[in-house]
Amino acid sequence: MTSAKPTRDRKQATEMTREQQLARAFVSLADTLAPGFDPLSLFDGLVRHCVGLLDADAGGVMMGDARGGLRIMAASGEDAVLLELLQLQTGSGPCLDCYHSGLPLSVPDLAADRHRWPELATAALEVGYRSTQTVPLRLHEQVIGALTLFRRAEGRLDAEQTEVAQALADSAALSLLHWSADPDPGAEVLTKTQAAIAYKNALEMAKGMIAQHAGVSVEEASALLRGYTIDRGVSLADTVHALVAGSLDLGRITALPRRP
Repeated sequence: MTSAKPTRDRKQATEMTREQQLARAFVSLADTLAPGFDPLSLFDGLVRHCVGLLDADAGGVMMGDARGGLRIMAASGEDAVLLELLQLQTGSGPCLDCYHSGLPLSVPDLAADRHRWPELATAALEVGYRSTQTVPLRLHEQVIGALTLFRRAEGRLDAEQTEVAQALADSAALSLLHWSADPDPGAEVLTKTQAAIAYKNALEMAKGMIAQHAGVSVEEASALLRGYTIDRGVSLADTVHALVAGSLDLGRITALPRRP
């Protein structure tokens, strides 16, 4: 008779590995004091960890601006970007509803709920997503954005995974508060969120400038920009601001060999 012990051992090893992955995820989201910290890495990391650790296939993060609107801060891929943009264009979707209510929102069957957000549901179903789970980015009682996870399977994300998604989102929001974009470490949350949004806008502008100068795609421009910062050991944020201000020659970026 075969013992069940090896199976239990394998299960325990898998659980330990998942616990270690979760621990690393929380540590990486909390590391705002690293030299050259990039605030957008918070949101990229949040999406990456959620898609990697949870039963989700794609995701995106939006954050509120000073006028009460939402801005896309990160997305796992082109499909997620388009679905996030569609919510902003139509003014409806789970991300907007979650942001305004401050409550998690589960949509286990987008086809059945098509009437709530017809444009988004149709677009999501066309690219293979059948359900969503959205959680707010919050600092205590203050909601600063929302994280939406898109799933190819129907059904709800289970309670434990929803709690993990919320904890990761809360961790990213808290880290944003600790990040200092200016000499005043006590700046209010709105100041920090606006600084992150401004940086996101500057980054997109810098990538566009590089793409136009070198005649490459925005994705290739992004690779050139990050390659420059890695090769020179300089801050991405400082490089972006120098490009936008015109104090850094675009030729120094585009002259680098393109990374594979």
